[in-house]
Amino acid sequence: MSAAPGPQPSGPGPDRPADPFASSDAPYYAPGWEAPAVPTEPTAWVSVVVGALGGGPLALVLGLVARARVRSRGRRGGRLALAGIALGVLGTLAWTGVVLGSVLTSRAERPLAGDVDAPREVHAAQLVTGVCLAELPPDGPVDSVSAVPCADPHAAEVVTQYAFSRDAIWPGQESADARVAAACALSPAEVEQGVRPVTWAPTEESWGRGDRTGLCLATVEGGGITGSFLDGSVTLP
Repeated sequence: MSAAPGPQPSGPGPDRPADPFASSDAPYYAPGWEAPAVPTEPTAWVSVVVGALGGGPLALVLGLVARARVRSRGRRGGRLALAGIALGVLGTLAWTGVVLGSVLTSRAERPLAGDVDAPREVHAAQLVTGVCLAELPPDGPVDSVSAVPCADPHAAEVVTQYAFSRDAIWPGQESADARVAAACALSPAEVEQGVRPVTWAPTEESWGRGDRTGLCLATVEGGGITGSFLDGSVTLP
């Protein structure tokens, strides 16, 4: 029996180099040539920089634009775009919190229109002439107080206000108290009935926040006042 030679392998082997021109999924570049570099989408970089600088809403928009361009133009920078979007979202949330806080603070410190129609907790900076208080807080800094309709029993009523000059410098606590007290005068009839004045002046801290109003309140020992001193409807206990 004689052995016939078998079919010779047609593919590359240890003794046969691979055909450089054979088809494959990846493009072939001749020796000495390099594949062209894929550029990075510049908007992606811009979105990251703007987000790092605190421009939340703008960074979010730029990040979304960069993401779309990376996909449509086949460029690099997808992760950078995502980073810009993340920074934009965080910055936008921070800006939203700041704006919302400012609005709520402004509303909380907006002066009242006068006598309230129902009991409510208010800041001392909101008090104006004609507001009645359920009770007087102890001596010292005053923050929140309970305002009630003057027709209800109450402990005190704001009867006058003293306005400091808006451009005045802080005069010191004793001087501020003295100025408000000098402007707080009750009628002789009120004094005979046991009405006494209580004055509230700005503190150094509230002065720094723009508080320039002193208050004069009329009260009696034990409270129980009904009506208003301002319109003559007051009834003392």
